[in-house]
Amino acid sequence: MSTETPADDTDAHPGGSIEVDPAELQALRERVDELEASLADAGEDDDGKKMTIVATKGTFDMAYPPLILASTAAAFDWEVIVFHTFWGLDILHEEKSTTLKLSAVGNPNMPMPNVLAALPGMDRMATRMMEKRIDENGTPTIEDLIALSLEQGVELQACQMTVDLMDYDEDDFYDGVTTGVGAATALQHMAESDVQLLI
Repeated sequence: MSTETPADDTDAHPGGSIEVDPAELQALRERVDELEASLADAGEDDDGKKMTIVATKGTFDMAYPPLILASTAAAFDWEVIVFHTFWGLDILHEEKSTTLKLSAVGNPNMPMPNVLAALPGMDRMATRMMEKRIDENGTPTIEDLIALSLEQGVELQACQMTVDLMDYDEDDFYDGVTTGVGAATALQHMAESDVQLLI
């Protein structure tokens, strides 16, 4: 019976030393570095959320939700666009935004029946009551929220079709408002956003 010991072979002995080409090892290390950098960049992109809000209503109470949501999201470094169309455009109108009214009729949360809410002057009274509560609570005004949103990088857009329809002028809006925006642009923003809201 043969008792020869087999020759030293790295295939036969996986634990044996293997010669590695230094150039190949360096290329492998560079490739690993590239992959790690690529993963880091992808992680940064995932953190950047985008939100598009479409504001369609111009009553006093409905001016707050889009501005509060937009300024809050921007505080978390989200990219935020608020597209104002039809009556929602009055929120950005420097003069009209100061005279927005809270509608008492058809509002289930108003502490009065519709018969009373429909009386002349009730909208104005309801608006004054809400303004008083906002002032007492230290809640920001609509003008404050617009300024805060713009300061934080929120893009407040005015629908160009509505601007033309209402016969408004670009100078009627707060400084910093983006005008000349059409529905196609708004749809593109919505398609690219993580969150889309219609208010």
